[in-house]
Amino acid sequence: MSSDASDTAIREDYALDEQIGFRLRLALQRHTAIFFAHMDIGLTQTQFAVLARLWESGASSQNELGRAAAIDSATIWGVVQRLQTAGLVMTNAHPSDKRRRMISLTSPGRDMMKAAITKAQRSNEETLAPLTTTERKSLISLLSKLSD
Repeated sequence: MSSDASDTAIREDYALDEQIGFRLRLALQRHTAIFFAHMDIGLTQTQFAVLARLWESGASSQNELGRAAAIDSATIWGVVQRLQTAGLVMTNAHPSDKRRRMISLTSPGRDMMKAAITKAQRSNEETLAPLTTTERKSLISLLSKLSD
């Protein structure tokens, strides 16, 4: 088979619109636009994820928080620092290991999350609006399988 024929066969077998990475990127771009249209209180998606994990789980070490929010260790440090500067989180020594720092929501952080959760729920609903309830459940289940 000539190189041109081989290239043609490969091109015919490949459709960008059918590739998971391309479709995930398009869906993420759409959701990001919707998220920022609703989240008008100055939080990024990463900051919201960190605050939401603290809201759900309570105080966590920086390492635990990074893992729970799917954020690498270099990035979580900067996110926590920015949230601390904004007065939304605080750090304290771990009760049994003084070398570890525990991160928790401050009172203003809890107040911010009350507003942010409502906005995040709206952005989630708008993102998923084209899907039926069954399709929504299936999508979340399938994405969970891919990300676990």
